[in-house]
Amino acid sequence: MDDLYNDLIMEHSMNSYNKKKLESCDFCEKGHNPNCGDEIELEVKLNGDVIEDMAFLGHGCAISQSSTSIMIETLRGKTIEEAREIIKTFIDMIKRETKDEKELEKLEDAIAFKNIANMPARVKCALLAWHTLEGILDKFA
Repeated sequence: MDDLYNDLIMEHSMNSYNKKKLESCDFCEKGHNPNCGDEIELEVKLNGDVIEDMAFLGHGCAISQSSTSIMIETLRGKTIEEAREIIKTFIDMIKRETKDEKELEKLEDAIAFKNIANMPARVKCALLAWHTLEGILDKFA
């Protein structure tokens, strides 16, 4: 199973399916990890309370770039509330605060980052996009 997850991470890192500029967006937020220099600019297009589309530009390690791309795939089409729940689950998984398999199922492909917790130097890389989006969604408190 770990090989499958590694392949998924590498696939998103090398192909960056969601690395592009949106024609129009409602929110644009920059995320930066000063520890390693990863930078993203996350764009979000809403349709009411639904995340209609997202994209990103930036540079960084394979973990930050693939985590951003997979996050977009996971959250596109979700409501803001659903996205908040999934973000919390992802962060809790990375921090090893949840191991409930039923809870982790909602992460879909983002579960590929489950073992990042074993690599403390990579945790901030995996969380960069998720925290950036969390900052955008906090504007809807």
